[in-house]
Amino acid sequence: MKKLKYAIFIIAVFIITSCEKLIEVDIPNNQIDRTVVFKDVQTANAALAALYADVMRSSPIAGGDLEAYLSAYTDELDDFTTVASDSRDIFLNQQIDNNSIVYNAWTGAYKHIYSANSILEGVAGSTGITASDKKYLRGETLLIRTIMFFYLNQLYGDIPYPESTDYNVNNSIKKTASAQMLTYMERDLTEVSALLQNEYRNAERIYPNRMVARLLLAKIYMSKQEWEKAEAALKEIVQNPMYVMQPEVSMVFQKAGQHILWQLKPHNNASLRQATGYYFTNSVPNTWAISASLIHSFQSNDLRWQNWIAPVTFNGNIYYRVEKYKNRSNTNTNEYSIVFRLEEVYLLLAEALVQQDKIADALPYVNATRQRAQLSLLKMPISKNVLFDEILLEDKREFFAEMGHRFLDLKRLGKLNTLITTKPNWKDFHKLMPIPQKEILLNANLQPQNTGY
Repeated sequence: MKKLKYAIFIIAVFIITSCEKLIEVDIPNNQIDRTVVFKDVQTANAALAALYADVMRSSPIAGGDLEAYLSAYTDELDDFTTVASDSRDIFLNQQIDNNSIVYNAWTGAYKHIYSANSILEGVAGSTGITASDKKYLRGETLLIRTIMFFYLNQLYGDIPYPESTDYNVNNSIKKTASAQMLTYMERDLTEVSALLQNEYRNAERIYPNRMVARLLLAKIYMSKQEWEKAEAALKEIVQNPMYVMQPEVSMVFQKAGQHILWQLKPHNNASLRQATGYYFTNSVPNTWAISASLIHSFQSNDLRWQNWIAPVTFNGNIYYRVEKYKNRSNTNTNEYSIVFRLEEVYLLLAEALVQQDKIADALPYVNATRQRAQLSLLKMPISKNVLFDEILLEDKREFFAEMGHRFLDLKRLGKLNTLITTKPNWKDFHKLMPIPQKEILLNANLQPQNTGY
């Protein structure tokens, strides 16, 4: 335990002191030798645990602020704050390049990427870690790095792709074209798929396995419109007996489900931000409440409406809050932060099949979530366009306020501009966020700024 605590302290200091700037990272003269941190598998595991903890504290996959901001940026949440703020600018689609949320999303992801690169370098250079242990250490770390690149690519388009902690390289790194980014991520996830096993390192599925890599790789394939490859990767997951659809809507966000591919464990049984951040009662919403657009997408008999949405009545008005995670007591023993679950695999697979005109084959995967919600099942004959609309509706009802799903789904399907019907300030260039002004000032190679900003 002393060794683990020491390594966690070292890596925490390494991260904090080395990430004051986005890509322009100064290496302290008194930095502890990396060979100490990666002396053996115990200290390497501690370094990786520190990265997981940091991702849990603040990232798009762990219920952080960006999750809510992206829901408000699209049409899932309304912002009830009454004063001008960077948060309200996001909701109103009026963000500019010095918006603090835009800046924090960028720098936070690159901090995780820098930490991941440090671990990758340390593990590769270690003589005290066995080859088999190096596989999962590299695989899991590379997976986390790729997730961060994926969100950056979706939010900002052309972005830097640093693969090392070398200050001389990163100080003036240029942007990589979005299409090339997808190719790099495909390459990395193919490697991760070879490094990780199907079996989980922990029975609670708090570390990713090979199937998580296959899911993320399928998302890359779909971004590249390579539908057959996406179908094959997704079917690997669907056909794996480890995963079973959770039949009870009320239990979807409890940690023990076999529908969970990967989840992050909170520290000391703490309540999740997904449970506390959206909570309000006996008042007007403090910040966010569910939008009318989202409410109207549900039928009244939909079990998700009954279990995942809570009405709040105040002064004769009814507001609705997100109620997927429910434990707010900080004695949380049954809810972990779910990153990926089987329902996403089903709906992505349905989409990939429809893209190939395999309409009948797609229906069971769309109907799986509908059946669990006790909605009527879709039947043949049904047109391709109608089924696409139904898949997007199921995505909206199933994944609202989760990890920016709505933004990512609309973007993948080329339907972000449909937001104009509910978001009057929406413009075509809002498909991308602006590159933070501070970062362009630090590194002129990040120019040109994204169109519209």
